[in-house]
Amino acid sequence: MDIKEIQSLIKFVAKSGASEVKLEMEDVKITIRTGSSSATPETTIVQQIPMAQAPAMPVAPAPAAPEAPAPAASSPESAADDSKYITIKSPIIGTFYRKPAPDKPAFVEVGSTISQGDVLCVIEAMKLFNDIESEVSGKIVKVLVEDSSPVEFDQPLFLVDPS
Repeated sequence: MDIKEIQSLIKFVAKSGASEVKLEMEDVKITIRTGSSSATPETTIVQQIPMAQAPAMPVAPAPAAPEAPAPAASSPESAADDSKYITIKSPIIGTFYRKPAPDKPAFVEVGSTISQGDVLCVIEAMKLFNDIESEVSGKIVKVLVEDSSPVEFDQPLFLVDPS
């Protein structure tokens, strides 16, 4: 079972309203609980994740605030430019890392050409490091998140020029 299947299962359980789901396979044992406050290493608590990130949420908009005035000066131009790009968004809540390790180079830089399946970044959630792979091919135009900063579900991470 890969991380995308686990993420899909978590989303499904959260939407279904079930309070607990247990899944046991040969090499994987997963328990997903909603509305619980206890956690064990093999437990994913869907409702606890937003609460743990709540104090850090004011930090995420702060880096975006200095960036907002710059595009606002040329808002008609930048809005037209951004519309032709594909936005790659965060599939999970966690901490965004551009590098696989502190002493390694970033996965991608502005101007990097990417293909479908290339690793773009890592998002750490509940002590698990999740590789975020590109679902499109193209060229990185802009990195929208600072390294080592918290990200929310569906938050834009990269702008990609598909041409």
